[in-house]
Amino acid sequence: MIKRFERKGKNAVLTPTEAILESISDGVFTIDLEWRVTSFNRAAEAITGVPRGEALGRRCSEVFRSSMCGPGCALQQTLKTGKPVIGKSGYIINAEGDRIPISISTAVLRDAGGEVIGGAETFRDLSEVDALRRELEGKFRIGDLVSRSPLMQKVFEILPAIAASPSTVLITGETGTGKELIARTIHSLSPRRAGPFIAVNCGALPDTLLESELFGYKAGAFTGAVKDKPGRFALANGGSLLLDEIAEVSQALQVRLLRVLQGKDYEPLGSTRTETTDARIIAATNKDLAEQTRNGAFREDLYYRVNVVRLELPPLRRRKEDIPLLAEQFIKRFNRLQGKSLQGIAAEALSLLMAHDWPGNVRELENVIERSFIMCSEGFIGIGHLPEELTSRGGSDGRDADARSAHELLDIQSIRTALERNGYNRSAAAKELGIHKTTLFRKMKKLGIRFPEQDGRSSRGQ
Repeated sequence: MIKRFERKGKNAVLTPTEAILESISDGVFTIDLEWRVTSFNRAAEAITGVPRGEALGRRCSEVFRSSMCGPGCALQQTLKTGKPVIGKSGYIINAEGDRIPISISTAVLRDAGGEVIGGAETFRDLSEVDALRRELEGKFRIGDLVSRSPLMQKVFEILPAIAASPSTVLITGETGTGKELIARTIHSLSPRRAGPFIAVNCGALPDTLLESELFGYKAGAFTGAVKDKPGRFALANGGSLLLDEIAEVSQALQVRLLRVLQGKDYEPLGSTRTETTDARIIAATNKDLAEQTRNGAFREDLYYRVNVVRLELPPLRRRKEDIPLLAEQFIKRFNRLQGKSLQGIAAEALSLLMAHDWPGNVRELENVIERSFIMCSEGFIGIGHLPEELTSRGGSDGRDADARSAHELLDIQSIRTALERNGYNRSAAAKELGIHKTTLFRKMKKLGIRFPEQDGRSSRGQ
């Protein structure tokens, strides 16, 4: 039998082992072979909110309401295989009903003769770490948008103010930069979030079809119109309407769009009555509308109507520091959609991604990750899983320069990630990276990484 570690009197003398267990910040408990709790330290009480007297003698599943109970029990796995589990993440529900993120490690307990008499589990409260992670993630994420790029951070800073206003927004940027995603984010942050978000690609339809799509029509307006059909302006009432690729709209249809933007009213095809719309207009284009206006391809008065608030999205080649972050996000999404558990992308493969110019921008990166995801069945995506156009590039001089740039960006990403993960404690970050603190300082200076105002030394030491 395992000797129970119970609370002793105030003046009782603890054994060295008991003193250690009581002084550490990690929760520790042990069980016998019938899964009954035989010891429960002070930190275990504090983390779970369960008094030691209530925990001792009960089955551990009755004490812990954990995401890892049942088939995923780490302690059960350890007792079955004899191998410890180190640092497995999960959560418990404490006595107050709060969800507490934890990291657990397990081991087999043996008596003096080597016989298995139970198991031990330590668990660490990750609430503060989790809160810091969410805080840091919040700086790089708005809705489904993620970025560490200073260029995109400027966009992130003004998005809430733009979303709160009723003004028309013009989003510009190359194909694949995420203009529709930005438009959806503006809608989701706006007071209209409960209303519909309707998108129409103005370049995908001929004029006659686009007109009926936008404004709708009445029965009998043309051959085949057997009943009324509401247009996108009607469907977007109370919400937002994205006019994607607005530069492709013909001059004749631009006149009708101008009327809607000026007075919020329009006439469906075949109707004699004017209808109004309460949709907020968001326009997007991959062309230079100012240049189109100077060339006479786009009406000047319509240009000034859509160009009230302007957002310009930088191409991916100007924010390559976002490639690891975006790749990680895509891998997580494809893991979820396809039921896989790929761990990430190997450093050599990531170097090739960083060296690519990405003419198709974020959309091209997503397609590359999806294709590589199909080719890779487990572990990490490697060079062999990437498309041939990335792995067999010509021109050694250009490739060497790109590789140097990619290595620098990877260094920046690694240092930033280590700092964030260690609460901006520079000594801890340097230790994680396997370099001396002075080497970290030198690298940060060389790569232009700014020192944070708070580096975590007050709580964890230099």
